[in-house]
Amino acid sequence: MVSKRLSRLEGHRRKFMAVIDGTPECQRAVHYAGRRAKNSNGGLVLLYVIPEGDFQQWLGVEEIMRAEAREEAEATTAKAAQIVRENIGIDPEIVIREGSAADEINAMIEEDRDIALLVLAAGSAKEGPGPLVSSIAGRAAAFPIPVTVLPDTLTNEEIDALS
Repeated sequence: MVSKRLSRLEGHRRKFMAVIDGTPECQRAVHYAGRRAKNSNGGLVLLYVIPEGDFQQWLGVEEIMRAEAREEAEATTAKAAQIVRENIGIDPEIVIREGSAADEINAMIEEDRDIALLVLAAGSAKEGPGPLVSSIAGRAAAFPIPVTVLPDTLTNEEIDALS
């Protein structure tokens, strides 16, 4: 069970969260979440999760790999945030975590009780819609707040019309 959402209380505002993973479709989710946030005077949280278990090496190598993954996460989220600032006109909150994507998304939702909607985009590759969207469909990682899943075929103009 998720904690009570605070986004409708005085002094709070509803936040939309998009997961940044470097895939082309995540740009659709960020654009939609950013538009919804701006149109509703809300906030935007961009979450990047560095996968756990990628650093099972000797200590020195592990530290270098972890630092490189952190640098990549920072660069990817900075680029996404800059696009949001330029195209939508809001300043997103950036969060970088390490662990399982589903676990970290749930932890973020629990910690920030203003987050009211998770926005994901489904990929159209032959491998499937992506691990997060697949996990929702398979109910392996049900999230405690509403989830909007966008097709990656929408253009920014079509997303603007929907949001």
